[in-house]
Amino acid sequence: MIKPIQFYDIPSKLPGKSWSGNTWRIRYALAVKGLPFETTWVEYQDIEHVSKDKGFLPTSEGTIQYTLPAIHDPNTLKSIADSVLIAEYLDSAYPDTPKLFAEGSKAQQVAFLDALPGKLLSLWQFTVAYSHGVLNDPEAAAYFRRTREALFGGSKLEDIYPKGNNAKVEWEKVKAAFEGVHTLWLEGKGKSDGPYFTGSQPAFVDIGLAAVVQYLKRVLGPQHELYKDIVSWNDGWWNKLVNDFEKYEVFT
Repeated sequence: MIKPIQFYDIPSKLPGKSWSGNTWRIRYALAVKGLPFETTWVEYQDIEHVSKDKGFLPTSEGTIQYTLPAIHDPNTLKSIADSVLIAEYLDSAYPDTPKLFAEGSKAQQVAFLDALPGKLLSLWQFTVAYSHGVLNDPEAAAYFRRTREALFGGSKLEDIYPKGNNAKVEWEKVKAAFEGVHTLWLEGKGKSDGPYFTGSQPAFVDIGLAAVVQYLKRVLGPQHELYKDIVSWNDGWWNKLVNDFEKYEVFT
């Protein structure tokens, strides 16, 4: 019997705790594969210490070198950080489960996902303060504020959200970005059968996009006007995507 994989995630005060788009990639991936897992919750300020202690390698050469998601697999004693590396490992270690990277698709999917944060750069100014707002631990909230304000050139979280007419201009950029990502998804999918990027089963690209929408749904709330606007774009494709992934929403 497979022992539960230890999955490292960042908690919040929301029901079910999980909220980060980055960690939702692997939460979804484990569920798509039907693999048992247990969540270890790690506050922001503890990620570096826990990563070093558990043997997770740095995921960046920048100021923030250790990030989540990460997993420890007691069945193989492997400890891995970085969502793409984890997905590759899960495909290799559990070949009888649904493939995240269908044969011949890995390079294309990785390139798509590597480009995704940059393509959605205009979005984060609208959501970073909401991300801060869901954190429950005061130390984690202070860490998040300090590091994210640094990323935004020292601006206070409360000042990052666009104001007045600039908000309309910037929101149009967000809409164009989402529509552009959807176009790239369609072009990459080509004539493959099924509703997903590589066929009838969710590919890791689909998981990555669903994770973005899940993040927005969690931090903004499903009734927030920004969220409702986003999921209406591309004739409701984004709403259908996140709804299709409801069966993979495992909180454990």
